[in-house]
Amino acid sequence: MNPTNIQIIGASLFAVALLHTFSTKFFERLAHTRPTHAGLWHLLGEVEVVFGFWAFVMMVVMFMTEGKAAATHYLDTRNFTEPLFVFAIMVAAASKPILQAAGGVTRLLARLLPLAPGWSFTLVVLTIVPLLGSFITEPAAMTLAALLLRDGLYSQPISNKLKYAVLGVLFVNVSIGGTLTPYAAPPVLMVASAWGWDLAFMFLNFGDKAALAVTLNAIGLVLLFGRELKALPPLAPPTEARPPLLVTAIHILLLAGIVVFAHHPAVFLSLFMLFLGFTAAYERYQSPLILREGLLVAFFLAGLVVLGGQQQWWLEPLLLKMDANAVFFGATALTAITDNAALTYLGSLVQGLSDEFKYALVAGAVTGGGLTIIANAPNPAGASILKGKFEDQSIHAGGLLLAALAPTLVALLAFKLL
Repeated sequence: MNPTNIQIIGASLFAVALLHTFSTKFFERLAHTRPTHAGLWHLLGEVEVVFGFWAFVMMVVMFMTEGKAAATHYLDTRNFTEPLFVFAIMVAAASKPILQAAGGVTRLLARLLPLAPGWSFTLVVLTIVPLLGSFITEPAAMTLAALLLRDGLYSQPISNKLKYAVLGVLFVNVSIGGTLTPYAAPPVLMVASAWGWDLAFMFLNFGDKAALAVTLNAIGLVLLFGRELKALPPLAPPTEARPPLLVTAIHILLLAGIVVFAHHPAVFLSLFMLFLGFTAAYERYQSPLILREGLLVAFFLAGLVVLGGQQQWWLEPLLLKMDANAVFFGATALTAITDNAALTYLGSLVQGLSDEFKYALVAGAVTGGGLTIIANAPNPAGASILKGKFEDQSIHAGGLLLAALAPTLVALLAFKLL
């Protein structure tokens, strides 16, 4: 089947957007050297803007070439549940009462480990929180882990090399850490219902391997940067007064409701509106909500949904040409240039796949979920929260790729050999 003109345009713009994500530093330099249009260059230098911007370009082209009816029908048939959910969960999980409660539990667990403070804090955040993502969803786990790292480890004078290493492990661990259940990881969610993968199946086939890889990645990082982490002073205890227990309990209940109804936008958005109203009513117990960061991430993911809808014509035949071994390594590599949930979704549309092929596709997709910012839906949330702690206030795609290679290899070996 020959691709249509709009499919070719969509694939071309997807490639341009991918190159753009690796070139944001170039636009930041333009903002300093070409001050006349500094605002535009800063905008194009935001990683979260990239896919939304090029998706907008594609829709303009579609309106011009195929007409209003075809363009609006295309948008109406896209599923924007994931961008909406990530926006809601990011803002709710980053509220002051939730963060104080999560920070308290993290510090308690870290104190229980007979290790240096820098070691124990890093181990807890990079193991417990990603695995918790199997129950509270990966976007929530990514948001909590990134905020804890931002206010903890990243607030210390650590090297840029360590910052990228922690980010690489975080992204990989969140991607594989959500596979203990069938509803928390986007690439698993896309196929769980179609293939009959329930809680027992996920735990028995993915859970032990994911938990082992997550633990090994965190321990490996602590050993590699042991001297730098050991030299860090103990994290300062929070000085802000804790909100009343009832306020924290209401926040937790609303957050839990958003998670439980993650696949029902009408419900979780209603709960999110209630959350916004409650935070406004009790503003004295709040800190500023991360609405801007959440909207940017949602814009990024929505752009990925729009552009991704035009990639099936080349992705699906490519997958079908592979056997189980090839699809495992192929899915890991392809995830670096497209959202891993898109890969598994395409697989769910194909009839007659063997159980071995299905496992290989999903295992490969989650294994490669930390290689780039676009590889896994929660990654933009973590990048948005942490990028201010990096040089030039941005995370460079090349640095992330290099940092994620070793933990990705550990995950690959765990899913392939165990």
